[in-house]
Amino acid sequence: MHPHAQLLNDFYSAFQRRDAQAMNACYHPDVEFTDEVFVGLRHAGTTSMWSMLCERGKDLELTFRDIQADDRSGRAHWDATYTFSTTGRKVLNRIDAEFEFRDGKIVRHRDHFDFWAWSRQALGPAGLVLGWTPLLRNQVRAQARKTLDKYMRERGTAAP
Repeated sequence: MHPHAQLLNDFYSAFQRRDAQAMNACYHPDVEFTDEVFVGLRHAGTTSMWSMLCERGKDLELTFRDIQADDRSGRAHWDATYTFSTTGRKVLNRIDAEFEFRDGKIVRHRDHFDFWAWSRQALGPAGLVLGWTPLLRNQVRAQARKTLDKYMRERGTAAP
């Protein structure tokens, strides 16, 4: 197994255990993370996001597969089942991840998922009707960023 494939396996195995410290050890100090909700997070934001999600994701169940990696890039698929805390609704999010590596660590991490499918599950009727619109996506992004900023302030962590 390529060392970067092992790194991704270690990352997702730690995520299954909700071990944010082990996940965050897989990241390069110059990491940038983006998904459909959290956009352009640097190191402090990325590691705080995973810490927050692991800490709060009490019923999180995660599976992963299809890990591929070489010297420069990698990819994986992962599925997360959890209760969305804002609404109490159960969500199954199917995510495709892309990675770039530097110095044996993840330096770019991009997760892709169907926001409309996620919003229909997480938000119910509002997600069904408005989940495809930039308006709802931007509202969800703003609320997620506000939540992350608060989490980081409470822990004395630098801005994302």
